[in-house]
Amino acid sequence: MEQQSKDPLHGKRLDAILEELVEYYQGFERLGEQINIKCFTDNPSINSSLKFLRKTPWARTKVENLYLFVLRQKKREEGKKNKG
Repeated sequence: MEQQSKDPLHGKRLDAILEELVEYYQGFERLGEQINIKCFTDNPSINSSLKFLRKTPWARTKVENLYLFVLRQKKREEGKKNKG
């Protein structure tokens, strides 16, 4: 029997992570406030951001960490909805 990975990033594509973050923060402007990197603050687009993030490990790590934070936030918000 194959074991499922407990890593929430397992099997998650960078483009899907980025799109979800842009949606959660309602655009690049607020995402750029969370992670102040040029690809989010200066004429941003999904494609240009992906190019930069794929070449820049430290920036990709920041994006992945923010994504994990957002997942925890969504879980908390969902828990509050179910209780209230």
